[in-house]
Amino acid sequence: MCSILSFCGRGGSVPALREALSKTATRGPDDSRIVDTGNGWIGFNRLSIMGITDEGMQPFVYRNRATCHLSELADTEDGYMIPPDSEIVLACNGEIYGFRSVKDNLLQKGYQFISDSDCEILPALYEEYETDMFRMLDAEFAMVLYDRTKQSWIVARDPIGIRPLYYGTSPDGNYVFASEPKNLVSLVSEVRPFPPGHYFKDGEFVCYRDMSAVKKYNSDDMDEIAVRIHDLLVEGVRKRLDSDTPIGFLLSGGLDSSLVCGIAARMSDRPLETWAIGMDVDAIDLKYARQVAEYIHSNHHEVIITGDDVISALEPVIKALGTYDITTIRASIGMYLVCKAVHEQSDLRVILTGEVSDEIFGYKYTDFAPSAEEFQKEAEKRIREIHMYDVLRADRCISVNSLEARVPFGDLDFLEYCMSIDPEKKLNRYGKGKYLLRHAFESDGFIPESILWREKAAFSDAVGHSLKDDLTEYAESMYCDEDYEKGICRYDHARPFTKESLLYRDIFEKYYPGQSGMVTDFWMPNRKWEGCNVSDPSARVLANYGNSGI
Repeated sequence: MCSILSFCGRGGSVPALREALSKTATRGPDDSRIVDTGNGWIGFNRLSIMGITDEGMQPFVYRNRATCHLSELADTEDGYMIPPDSEIVLACNGEIYGFRSVKDNLLQKGYQFISDSDCEILPALYEEYETDMFRMLDAEFAMVLYDRTKQSWIVARDPIGIRPLYYGTSPDGNYVFASEPKNLVSLVSEVRPFPPGHYFKDGEFVCYRDMSAVKKYNSDDMDEIAVRIHDLLVEGVRKRLDSDTPIGFLLSGGLDSSLVCGIAARMSDRPLETWAIGMDVDAIDLKYARQVAEYIHSNHHEVIITGDDVISALEPVIKALGTYDITTIRASIGMYLVCKAVHEQSDLRVILTGEVSDEIFGYKYTDFAPSAEEFQKEAEKRIREIHMYDVLRADRCISVNSLEARVPFGDLDFLEYCMSIDPEKKLNRYGKGKYLLRHAFESDGFIPESILWREKAAFSDAVGHSLKDDLTEYAESMYCDEDYEKGICRYDHARPFTKESLLYRDIFEKYYPGQSGMVTDFWMPNRKWEGCNVSDPSARVLANYGNSGI
């Protein structure tokens, strides 16, 4: 993970920009730099992953088909001044998959590079293709670019929103873009999420790819669907194992993270580093994670937490997340604490996770979908909004601990294909949720069969039922009934509806006052569906929870 901050236009205060950029130093603890473009500033905090030499430090300054060396930039109190004949200044928080073959093609066209950074190819791609480049990228990215020759600001985000990006306007009317809301709260009045799959050019947002839009369902039969799901996910994992720094894996013992680990283990010539977390009294998933670890022969680590650990982590987690959503916060406690342990106890820099699978293949509550059409509409909604929920959780919990998240289920080819599968085939008519995904991996033994077919438990519940109960009890102790009734009336947008949700909102407002619009609303099951009109987002309240708690 890295972080970017861009003030698009003159008039910004460099000390204020430095202070704002420092708020996400954990995203990029290795180096920090601000460059004066001549019409605004671009700042960058670096976490070295690919091309880890000094030459890979950003922002990249570019001219005459070549990247400028740092020695060509003048270091001043107002940041690095770029050569007067510079053409492009660019900073990107991202991973560009398959960049080596793209780089080879650009070299043949006369472009020159000074590092092994994957992001260094982006200025050259822009010179070749301008904004058409975004449709070409196989990447998780957020980037800002200043074209000096056209005096044009261009900003873009990957189609799922794996990498975070937010924006607002300064009091003098200039656009400001940054990796996290905490960079912006002192610079703009209203912080908004940059829409995934869009690019911004001189005041206009343009959609270049919508992963939730399915123009036509494919006609593949079940056997072909299984092959395609299998091969595309395997390739999605393979490309995410490319790193110049050590890689680790979060392993919950559920289907999704276990598949990622099982696939990666088959490709690796050394044991994986896997990490699991659970409560000290009633952890559900630890034993399943241990089974997978033993099966794939990983170097496995367990983090055991207490109720006190959960309550102590609550405020730091909400500060890191920038959300008030109940589901996201509950699920983030365990992820934050396990990533904290990874950061403190290992030299890992990259973490692979199992997010995005649920949005494609269904949650426990989508078993109640009244029709295939409704299932598909729900999946499309979840994919459109995932950058505010599960993807946000993974990014913040991992990056605040100076690690980088990679999400194989978010692979663009994999996601595009799976979203185009006829939803009649994705409905749970098999007696087992996510049947298509399970069926795709029946034959090759990447993970134990018992894990392949075990019931899903939501991450916060699987860490231990007591985690949610500890949070609920703590919230109950913070507000009497009268305080609760007065408290919820302070909020019009996304009004809290339990003492727990009020507690989260109050903490959120402490760090992000008046910025609740960054998140659409609470993540909840579709209450319009029979069986889903519930008052708590935990799958434990659903009639089909069944063996998930075992």
